Amino acid sequence: MTVLNDRARDLFTGPNIAHIATLLPDGGPHSVPVMVDIEGDYLAFFTSPDSRKGRNLLADDRVAISVTDRENLVRSALVRGRVVRRVGGAAGWEIVDRIFAKYTGGPYPRREERQAFLVEPAHVAVPTFG
Repeated sequence: MTVLNDRARDLFTGPNIAHIATLLPDGGPHSVPVMVDIEGDYLAFFTSPDSRKGRNLLADDRVAISVTDRENLVRSALVRGRVVRRVGGAAGWEIVDRIFAKYTGGPYPRREERQAFLVEPAHVAVPTFG
């Protein structure tokens, strides 16, 4: 497992929107914005297990995640890795609520099932521009 360096950790712990790419059944890319955070040595995001990305990850656990500093658009981090764990139930909701509160100030509404997905980084890059 590759460890997130301090510059990448800073970007993923801030309230910056990330984009996650998964693979569609036909092998094509599927990229969507997500709220993210750090969970120990892993990146964490959440989604419905029945969402397109949730279903994609059942078939192929590989992901690419990019995040850009919302205050300084030339600061970014890029991670490739695998989803190594899905966390559901009360433990999953704790992670979902923590991530959602970082962006909105409150807990996630309980209208639909959500799971937290933990990504083990395999490659981390923090490009420098300018």
